[in-house]
Amino acid sequence: MQKEDYFPQFEKLLLPWLGRAMKSFDFHLADELSNAGISLSKHQIILLRILSMEDGIPQNDLAFITDRDKTSLTRLISTMERKGLLKRKTCETDKRVNNVFITQKGLEETKTAFPLIINEIYKIQHKIDAKEIKTTIKVLKQIITFTNRKELPITILK
Repeated sequence: MQKEDYFPQFEKLLLPWLGRAMKSFDFHLADELSNAGISLSKHQIILLRILSMEDGIPQNDLAFITDRDKTSLTRLISTMERKGLLKRKTCETDKRVNNVFITQKGLEETKTAFPLIINEIYKIQHKIDAKEIKTTIKVLKQIITFTNRKELPITILK
């Protein structure tokens, strides 16, 4: 029995291709990090990057910024605390709030991982015409505008 294609135009839509490209890059990057002896996940790297630029962010704000639910973020932070990459500190003015800080080890891991990540991005982009990259960035910015998504309230994402 032949299955019916409910999405015949899917291959001609931009956003599914964006998702595929990111997933492909995620797998590629995980392999490259592993080959370099860096045992960080994409989510750990994102958190380290955010905290390396703006330290002491409340845990609830990190959940919003990283688009993770509070439970999975708590697990992620706990894992990273055990690795010595992050530390939580209770806010002095509001004991219900945990601020998250990057440790020296976390900063060192960030300094090791990020040049590799940037290099991988450049290696891929090097194969694409500069004009096409500029156009793609313009289109992606339009998508952000069309979805009425404001930029996230953190300086590194601007």
